[in-house]
This record gives sequence, C-alpha cells and structure tokens, in this order.
Amino acid sequence: MNVKNDIKQIAAFTVRNIKMFFKDKGTLIGALISPLIIMTLYALFLHRVFLQTFDSMFQGIKLSANTVNGTVASYEVSSVLAVCCVTVAFVANMNMVADRVTGARADITVTPAKGHVLVLGYYFATAIVTLAICYITMIAGFCYIAGMGWAMTAGETLSVVLDVFLTVMFGTALSSIVCYFLRSSGAINAVSTTVSSVYGFICGAYYPISQFSTGMANTIMCLPGTYCTGLLRSHFMGAYASVMAKEGAHKADIDRLLGGFDAKLSFFGSDVKTWTMYMVVTCTVLLLIGAFVLINVLNKKRNNKV
Repeated sequence: MNVKNDIKQIAAFTVRNIKMFFKDKGTLIGALISPLIIMTLYALFLHRVFLQTFDSMFQGIKLSANTVNGTVASYEVSSVLAVCCVTVAFVANMNMVADRVTGARADITVTPAKGHVLVLGYYFATAIVTLAICYITMIAGFCYIAGMGWAMTAGETLSVVLDVFLTVMFGTALSSIVCYFLRSSGAINAVSTTVSSVYGFICGAYYPISQFSTGMANTIMCLPGTYCTGLLRSHFMGAYASVMAKEGAHKADIDRLLGGFDAKLSFFGSDVKTWTMYMVVTCTVLLLIGAFVLINVLNKKRNNKV
C-alpha cells in the first residue's frame, strides 16, 4: 500500500470536489446566504420577543441595555450556527449524489483510484466547504453580537470555534451516511429541505427545549444534535451570566434564564456538564464516521461478489 500516493490522490479528489461545489454559483450562494437570512430574520422579527421574555425573568432589576441585547443576540447566533452546521453539510454533499446522477463516479472508478480515496475525498471536501461557510456565519454573528453588546472572553470565543468545528463534523458524518443512499438530485433536494425544516426543532435551536413537555424534552435530550446546540448556547451566553451578576441580578434568576434559553441542559432532572456534552458529541462523530466507513466497505464487498 503506497500511503504517499493515496494521500496525493485523496488531496487531489478533495480539491476537485471543492472546486465543483464552488463552480455551482447557485448552490454556493444559497448555502452561504441562508444562515445570514435566518440571522437577519431573528434580528428583525424575534429580537423584541426574546427581549420581553428576558425582562419577565428579571422583574425589578435594571440591567444595562448592552447586557440584555448582547445576551439575546448570543442566543440568536448560537441558534443559527447550531442549525447551519448540519443543514449546510447536506447541501455540500450534493456533489456526491450529483456524481452518481451524471455518471461521473462510474467514470472515476474506472481509473486506478481506490475506493477509499473517493470516500475520503467526498468526506473531506464536504467538511471543508461546510466549515468555510459556517465560520463565515460565525464571524458575521460575532459582528452582530459586538454591535449589540460584547461580553465574551477569549476563552469562550475559542470554545465557540471548537464547538462549530465539532458540530460541522457531526453534520458532515450524518449527511455522508444519508446521502450515500440517495440516487437522484430530487432525493437530495427533498432530504435537504426536510432537514432544514425539521432539524432546528429537534435539536432545540428554533424552540427552547425547556418549553416542551417533560416527555418530549427528555426524548430530544437523547438526540446528539441537542448537545451541539447546548455547547454553543453555554459558551455564547456563559459570559453574560457573570456580567448580569455584577449588575445585581440574583443567581436564581440567572440560572432560570440560562435554563429557559437552554444554556444549561438537564436530562431527567440532572444538569448536564460541559465535558459530558463534549464526550457525547465526540463519540457520536466517531461512531457516525465508523458507520460511514463500514457502509462503504460492505458495499464494496457486495459489488465484488456481483
């Protein structure tokens, strides 16, 4: 096995897939602008609603406008990132399905390139494209929060960068498994639309988990995507908790706010620690990648028998 040659082939195929994605201007603009549109809708139509919810939790205590607006803005940005890190991955994976539809993959398999080169090339290309778009969204979110009232420390900012990376890895692995079984452009479009519509609710991004019934909340807490959202929320909103305490807010009110906005998660009445969320997300990513590799290996053996 020539490892050096395999690495060159994987790198070349990854670059090819990235170029193919950026060559499709319509898909690129749609993937890039969708998170920004959602963030704009949050700012224009839902910001005031969240402010009213915020004020109802701190009756009698006057917090600064920067703290209030900054906290709400951090909630909005974390919601957008929690969703787009997964939905953009499905859009970025369209190239894998398109190669089957156009017959390009069949042509590629005729070449000396090995099967794992194609698998890793698709995976790395999807991850890189998704990371690029999500980090652009993250920077736009940071600018929005800074305009409202910045309170995040350098450590929390770096934690957000790590959280986005892990969430993208989760979305890439999940979309790779789902898209592997799709054989038409209509199917990938239908799946992408469904994921975009549903995922934000089942991961707690569009609607706080604390507002669901106990049974539904516990069910959602069994889904790994929820912990991606929890990590983003806790690091985006965590800095504002100490600022609110300095401005006179009671600890009970702060905890109620963080719990109500899912910056603190609880599972069957027990608080979920940050390290636990990291462990759940990391293990899920590794399991999904392992499943994706196994699916490709089994399919290769089946094709060889045929």
